[in-house]
Amino acid sequence: MAADPRDEVSPRRYIRLRAEAVGFALGSLCFIVGALPWYAEAVGAVATGVTFFTGSVLFTVAGAIQLLLSGRHVPRSGATAADRFDWWSAAVQSVGTVLFNVSTLAALLAAIAAPDAVGTGWRSNAWGSLAFLVSGALALAAARRRHELWHVRARTPQAAWLNMIGSVAFGVSAVGAYVVPETTTFVSLFWANLGTVLGGLCFLAAAVLVRPGATATVARA
Repeated sequence: MAADPRDEVSPRRYIRLRAEAVGFALGSLCFIVGALPWYAEAVGAVATGVTFFTGSVLFTVAGAIQLLLSGRHVPRSGATAADRFDWWSAAVQSVGTVLFNVSTLAALLAAIAAPDAVGTGWRSNAWGSLAFLVSGALALAAARRRHELWHVRARTPQAAWLNMIGSVAFGVSAVGAYVVPETTTFVSLFWANLGTVLGGLCFLAAAVLVRPGATATVARA
């Protein structure tokens, strides 16, 4: 059966879609592995910090590709509502990934300086998690009107919901990682780690769902 033209993309966009999916998938794996307590115990604080920082960089690269696919500039007059939601979702997500870059790098540098210090290690960043939540809400709005998107399956409901659930999980992780001033202890280290693992699993599943081949075919010349 012939492919639906609305499911086809140019060879260049197909490659970018593949790079985006791979970047988010590998980045998610880094966050999942880094949040596992026995991994941190086995490799140490510095290696764990490198794992989180690598994951955040992969997220930033994948997010930048997604933003490029959505258009380099803010949608102008004439753009559909779905394309506006899609662009802003990618833009806000990119801000969130940069915030994670900053926090994971700071945690890595702290681990290098004092690897045995109590509390050393990255915990989910509150502002980055908030950006992911806003991005997830915008992605859901775009998915509801996906018939208007630049590509009919650029945002699928399943992947949008997985990303939203993952963002909520990262938010839970950020709350658990909050240090209570009076006691200088975390609200819940258990939820800080579990929220990161669950969020990473959701982001990984979403990346698999939006990979090329599942959502797009290469347009024939």
